[in-house]
Amino acid sequence: MLGEYRISGRRASEIAASVERGVASGDLAPGHVLPPMRELATLLGVNPNTVAAAYRSLRERGVIETAGRRGSRVRPRPASTARGSLRVEAPPGVRDLGDGNPDPALLPGLGEALAVAAAAYGRQPHLYGDATVVPRFAEIARAELDADGVPGGPVAVASGSLDAIERVLTAHLRPGDAVAVEDPGWGALLDLVPALGMRVLPVALDEDGPLPGEVERALRAGAGALVVTDRAQNPTGATVTDRRAEELRSVLAEHPGVLLIEDDHGHAIVDLPVRPLAGVTERWAFVRSVSKAYGPDLRLAVLTGDGLTVDRVTGRQRLGPGWVSGLLQRTVAHLWATGAVDTPAVARSYGERRDALVRALRERGIEAYGRTGMNVWVPVGDETGAVARLLHAGWAVAPGARFRIASPPGVRLTVSTLSAADIGPLADAVAAAAPPARPVSYG
Repeated sequence: MLGEYRISGRRASEIAASVERGVASGDLAPGHVLPPMRELATLLGVNPNTVAAAYRSLRERGVIETAGRRGSRVRPRPASTARGSLRVEAPPGVRDLGDGNPDPALLPGLGEALAVAAAAYGRQPHLYGDATVVPRFAEIARAELDADGVPGGPVAVASGSLDAIERVLTAHLRPGDAVAVEDPGWGALLDLVPALGMRVLPVALDEDGPLPGEVERALRAGAGALVVTDRAQNPTGATVTDRRAEELRSVLAEHPGVLLIEDDHGHAIVDLPVRPLAGVTERWAFVRSVSKAYGPDLRLAVLTGDGLTVDRVTGRQRLGPGWVSGLLQRTVAHLWATGAVDTPAVARSYGERRDALVRALRERGIEAYGRTGMNVWVPVGDETGAVARLLHAGWAVAPGARFRIASPPGVRLTVSTLSAADIGPLADAVAAAAPPARPVSYG
């Protein structure tokens, strides 16, 4: 079954690395069955527990899968395949509520800001060896972080939230380490962690954010990092409240060695205040993207954290892309300085659509969640059937499988393109496609 490829190694890490080399080279193709653990242990002259540890590591990193008596085999797709591939393509005539994009009508125009940035570049181009963060950008970013109660720390810039989170994780953790993440949660993050060779530990949440007991369980299980979305959590819209923040800080205080990463997903589109958890643990990072409020194509996120974390991130960044374009930084700084986004108005616009949909669904007996942001999460009994029936009815929604690990099935609806006239027909379609499911806390 393995052809000519010979697995080698004496330690679990060596055996796992040998299998991964075979997968990478194509000698172990998707679907290839690996030898039973005892058989491979005899072949290599090692304890069966060593092979068991290697296989466990490979499963956790998404390289292989185990199907009971049928044994372990190479996964049919690489672990880095995006959950976004699970999206439902909207054919002509079908409304797409699954893409997660902001409302283009609420994004600011970039013409003036780009012109100002270009003029500044003309006077003083950004060259090799210059500071990686434009001073004006850092000044405004730090002032806003201070106003929101984020602890003091140096400011860095990354190419979006996911880039920032990846850099922070790899600055402190190694393959095999565990990362506690919200479930349901951001699909790209759920892909990123195993793609880095790390293990995902799911943490259930409710509308107030991660459940303290679940966080405690994950940290006791050995999580080296915890990722929390402070506002407008994707896909549920959860936002950490004052009380929940206090409870989570108390839990984190008992685990000062854990790496805390906060993602302020709702920055500039949510009018509820952010409740930072940072400052309780020794190592922390706070990430704030401009994508939802200013435009995804800007590809820029603010990152701050403790000095060691930011230093490691920027040091490694210099060996790769070097820095995030100074033109982009100047553009965003101008947008901030001129108040290009009216946050209360944007929050009100999304809120009216989101609240109207949640209310209409509940009137039809359908439990739905969406405290903040642009998404509504609807628990369903039959996820595949609900998605298919909604597509037939003219609505493409995001399957919950994109966002779930152990939490119950659901679907995500993005309200960005909805009008008041859409709410009733959409609620009727959801009610017909997904009869009332038993209410749950997302976990």
